[in-house]
Amino acid sequence: MSPGDVVERLAALSLFADVPRMQLEWFAGRGDVRVYAADTILLDVGAAIDEMFVVLTGRVAVNTNKGGVWRRATVSGPGGLHGAIPYSRGRTTVRRLTIEDDATIFVLQRAHFDELVRECPELTTVLVHEMIDRARSGRAEELHDERLRSLGRLASGLAHELNNPASAAARSALSIAGLLDEAESAARALARARLSDDQLDVLDAVRTACAAPAPPLGALELADRENVLADWFDRQGIGFMGADALAASAVHVADLDRLAAAIPPPLFDAAIRWVASGHTARALAEQVASATGRIHDLVGAVKRFTFMDRESVPSEIDVAQGLADTLVMLENKSRTNSVAVRLEVAPDLPRVFGFGSEINQVWEKLVDNAIDAAGRDGHVTVGATFRGDTIFVHVTDDGPGIPKDHRARVFDPFFTTKPVGQGAGLGLDLVRRVVDFHNGDVHFTSEPGRTVFRVQLPVSGASAPSPG
Repeated sequence: MSPGDVVERLAALSLFADVPRMQLEWFAGRGDVRVYAADTILLDVGAAIDEMFVVLTGRVAVNTNKGGVWRRATVSGPGGLHGAIPYSRGRTTVRRLTIEDDATIFVLQRAHFDELVRECPELTTVLVHEMIDRARSGRAEELHDERLRSLGRLASGLAHELNNPASAAARSALSIAGLLDEAESAARALARARLSDDQLDVLDAVRTACAAPAPPLGALELADRENVLADWFDRQGIGFMGADALAASAVHVADLDRLAAAIPPPLFDAAIRWVASGHTARALAEQVASATGRIHDLVGAVKRFTFMDRESVPSEIDVAQGLADTLVMLENKSRTNSVAVRLEVAPDLPRVFGFGSEINQVWEKLVDNAIDAAGRDGHVTVGATFRGDTIFVHVTDDGPGIPKDHRARVFDPFFTTKPVGQGAGLGLDLVRRVVDFHNGDVHFTSEPGRTVFRVQLPVSGASAPSPG
């Protein structure tokens, strides 16, 4: 293909529609045209990025390795730009570029970039804007994928956390229905007896004692109260099986003595059943309220953690709330691993400006890694303070520490010390990129028994990221 033909091919691409022809001629004169067969690997993971590729015909696919499976992330036809671009900092590729259809590609060596910038300002601008768009698109895609992976990892734990209170609420609700039947049956028996006002006053006093808040009791104290009440019922000749229910109430044997003296034996059983069933129903109603409140809190934590009810725009972010929600999301994992996690947040912590779901991903990655590092019966401390216009967040674990030969690589993409299938090696790379994007800094120190990751973020208004 002659240089003139190359210029015509380049000029026909929408990417270069506004580039002066003289600059396209310069461009075409420094590069060469190559033809690739379908299924050829143009660039593989880890290969040096020394050339710029402009697709003239055919298609080029960008593939990523996810969980050991290659998946097509994007595909480009004529006008697609790949490889090196002026001012790009990448020197090795983290993805695989594959020729999907037989393709004709214009190739320019990186060695020409300095001259390109000097001689072809409009062309350079087009290329740089394309690089920015590509980086933005790639960043958004990676963040989205990593967010899905994070939620996938958290899903099983959240399902367990939600199932426990949901099951408790369902059991309590079913029990309440039976207790209401019991209370109604006892109430009918008492109504037919036409109790006097004095008898009703004593009965109401015992019911009030049962409804009053009872002091918290240990397992042994509760068992002792059950035995005392069961013995009392035996002495009265009543085969009542509710001693365990009344044991958790504030009622005393003296209250029951007054009730036994006021209510004749044939009705005493009904009176006790009415009092006990009412007390138990109220206790179960409190359990339902507590369980559904726990579900509400968990759902709220999920919504805040993911920012699922907000548009994808930057806003003021409550770091303290984000850290608390992160610990809620990881509570099942920490409990399963017997890791004690403590949160220490300075009062009146200022807000930061940025993308809340991305910042929360930073906390999730750091805390999740710390729980893994701490190991069984370990300890993790999450803290946040501020000084001047900077917020400082630290995540500390008492695990064995990061080996010295790994420390220089922990933020590298695809580097992981976890077994195959348990980590893609993108967690700390994502942390670094999100923090960088929010004009912050992340670093760590590590020694046996103490590893600390520290994140610095500017207070809202001090240095905000661009919404675009």
